[in-house]
Amino acid sequence: MSFHSTHRYARISARKVRPLADMVRGKFVDEALDILRFQPQRGARMLEKVIQTALANAQDPDQNPGRIVDEHSLFITDARVDGGPMFKRIRPRARGMSFMIKKRTSHISVEIDEI
Repeated sequence: MSFHSTHRYARISARKVRPLADMVRGKFVDEALDILRFQPQRGARMLEKVIQTALANAQDPDQNPGRIVDEHSLFITDARVDGGPMFKRIRPRARGMSFMIKKRTSHISVEIDEI
């Protein structure tokens, strides 16, 4: 049985989080959390929280009635980072022109499953 968690509209560009998602995809949950804990990027904190939420969903008796899930038997089957909508801001430039600033967002989703 698989469990998932998402962080929608995260205020970070998807291309900053995708390498971290590639790093933990296919790993066990405890190993992935150890990897992300020692990464200096801000996106590692966001991805770490999403994995911890998916782990909490797996251990929740309302979502998983009558079963006790061992944390060491769970692995990440899918870690996906998709681009979200952009906040568009205008910045003044030289000679009366303007420049569009795109403040990008992303949707981070993680799916974990038992062995």
